[in-house]
Parts: sequence; structure tokens; C-alpha cells
Amino acid sequence: MSGRILVVNPNSTAAVTAAIDRALEPLRMIGGPAIECLTLAEGPPGIETQAYVEQVVQPLCRLVRARADAGAFVIACFSDPGLHLCREATERPVLGIAECGLLTALTRGERFGILTILRTSLPRHLRYVRQLGLAERFAGDLPLGLGVVELSDEDRTFARMAEVGARLRDRHGADVLVLGCAGMAQYRGPLEEELQLPVVDPTQAAVTMAIGTVRLGSS
Repeated sequence: MSGRILVVNPNSTAAVTAAIDRALEPLRMIGGPAIECLTLAEGPPGIETQAYVEQVVQPLCRLVRARADAGAFVIACFSDPGLHLCREATERPVLGIAECGLLTALTRGERFGILTILRTSLPRHLRYVRQLGLAERFAGDLPLGLGVVELSDEDRTFARMAEVGARLRDRHGADVLVLGCAGMAQYRGPLEEELQLPVVDPTQAAVTMAIGTVRLGSS
């Protein structure tokens, strides 16, 4: 099995891919699998509706089929677009960041909360939590009111994340938080320090799982 992990940002905003790439730097190590981050050129600027989720499924599948050199794929969007179809398209492991992020949260606390970009994301996330059978451990999902592109405004974004995260902690009983968008990666450490709660970046969680899968598969 190839040791390369391919992390695909399904939106076309290169700044989001760059932020993901920086957040994954601690997971790059001598002797470990290479981690390559790509932007899906066919994607919208941000995946903020169900229509956008459906739009990127086929381009993602084509990319997965074309990259036979990859040992594992990570779909870096919290809607996990095309996850099951991509798994049918390759024999390599395909990981979705939402699934991995939520499962990781179960190891860090009793009740998890999700920080979402927009209110329109809530129905997708709530359906997914139920589909994964995690409703009993779910504290809540609250929107920041910021789109994917707006997350690059660091001061505004962090202030909103701290406010919404505190509400999930204090009013909803969350003892671990999950960042509900790959574009939030750079804020994980500061937010964890600010709120004094474990904060899971789902892309880091998925790539961590991919590293283990690739290493064990190649041993």
C-alpha cells in the first residue's frame, strides 16, 4: 500500500486548503506517510447547502479513481460529501472528517457539541448524528453565522467561536467540542485554551486515523 494520504478540500477556496495543510503539520513525521492536501477546483467556494454537497460528489469520485498512488483518502468537509460512493470507487480507505471527528469526540468527553458555520448546516449535521447513532451523547449544534470564506477574518471568527463554544459548554452541557468545518482548523488550539475544554479538529482526527490505517496496512 502506498504511504501517501490524500486530503481533499471539496470546496474551491485555496485559503481553506492552506489552513488545513498548516493544521496537519504536527502529523508529518520522519518515516510516516506523506500528507498531501488538494483543492477540488470544481467545487463551490464553500459547501454550505445540500445542493453544494451533491454537486461535489461525482468530482470527488473521479479524483479518487484517478489517484491510485494514494494509500488513503480524507474528505475534508464536515458534510462528508460522497463518502460512501468514494468508498465504492477505490479499495483504499476513505475517511470523512465528520465521522472521524465525532467518533474522536466520544473518547474525549461524555457529551459533544458542534460549532457550525451557518444555520443552514444544522439539518445536515443533525441527520448525520442520528445516522451514526450518537444522539444520546449529543449536547447541541450551534451556528456561528459565518460562511466558509468569512472564517479567514481571524478576530471576528475567534470571538464568535468563543461565544458559541461557551454557550454549548454552559447551557447545553457539552464537555468536548467538535469544529464543524474544515476551515476552522487554525482555531482549535486557542479555542481549547480559551474554553478549557477538549476541542476536536475533525481533519486532524481523520488524518490521525488514516496514518494508523496506512501504517498498519503496510507493516
